[in-house]
Amino acid sequence: MELKLFIAGCIIFAIAMTMQIFKKCFKTQTSKKLFKNVYSWADTIWTALIIASFIMFFFIQAFKIPSGSMRNTLLEGDHLFVNKCFYGFRIPFIKYVGKRYGALKNIKRGDIVVFQCPPEALTIDEREHGVKKDFIKRCIAVAGDKVELINKKLYLNGIFVKEVYAIHDDDSVSQSFELFKSDGDYQKAWENGRFTSIPPAFVRDNFGPVVVPEGRYMMMGDNRDFSFDSRFWGPLPDEYVKGKAMFLYWPITRWKFIS
Repeated sequence: MELKLFIAGCIIFAIAMTMQIFKKCFKTQTSKKLFKNVYSWADTIWTALIIASFIMFFFIQAFKIPSGSMRNTLLEGDHLFVNKCFYGFRIPFIKYVGKRYGALKNIKRGDIVVFQCPPEALTIDEREHGVKKDFIKRCIAVAGDKVELINKKLYLNGIFVKEVYAIHDDDSVSQSFELFKSDGDYQKAWENGRFTSIPPAFVRDNFGPVVVPEGRYMMMGDNRDFSFDSRFWGPLPDEYVKGKAMFLYWPITRWKFIS
């Protein structure tokens, strides 16, 4: 979105500059007045678009919750602001790769993060058409953490984690399946996003153990039984992170800072 605003601003700027070149062609009082009004609007719009694209890339971006994967923390249709400078920023208007600069804090367990959907989470058709979309999930584990789900219960580095924010709307518990011959094969398949091609029940309730690789994060939705997350498409690479969910502003009855 920020790139589209920037390009639109540049186009309108070019139009405004072109108008200045042909300014002398407007000789009558009526045409001069029309020129002045149109130029004034063009000048205002391109400035506003450039500033908006700058703010959206570096500081704040509006985001709408697209699905129920974060229930009941965030609901479908909720509108919130994402703090894009909290985890640092990258060079504007290029692919989301590379080092972030000026980070205030690092991503930690429990943070609700907005990120660009990794390729492994896209369908084949979406990948072929270059689709880009954003996800919002909670960071469950960071690099070096050992993660395991046993009958829907989360164990982090061998210790049970009581997650007050997580809900389970499906009372049934899928049995544990032996998918690979060794933990190493399981880890490699998970890192490569291969679990998207197997039935969800195989990893939804019983998962791991896996170790989150360097520069990656384990992201999961609070609505555990109905969330398409890192259990399936693998650990999230740091380069896809956009920002931290900050403030829910709509609907008004649900105003709150997000933690």
